[in-house]
Amino acid sequence: MGYYVYIILCEDDSYYTGHARNVWSRFKQHRRGTGARYTKMHKPQKLVYVERFNSRREAMRREREIKRLNHTRKLKLVRSSNKEARKPALRRRQDQPINARRRLD
Repeated sequence: MGYYVYIILCEDDSYYTGHARNVWSRFKQHRRGTGARYTKMHKPQKLVYVERFNSRREAMRREREIKRLNHTRKLKLVRSSNKEARKPALRRRQDQPINARRRLD
């Protein structure tokens, strides 16, 4: 099992970025209000981006890179990873990530 960097879209259209070993469990914590102070105040709506890494160090490095991006660049990152999801044949649960990128460097 690897480490993941994820982006959550919040109710106010802001993004929350984090890392975890189990993205679904962590997302559920955020939804319950026990994940992070930011997501307590900015109600999480859905998981919109997931990227996999082999080590925690790599995941944390990528998380910092993403956190430095402005809202427009995060939106572009989310959209670029979700191009395949816009095809009509691909239907997913509301809280399921649309596309998981793998990074095995």
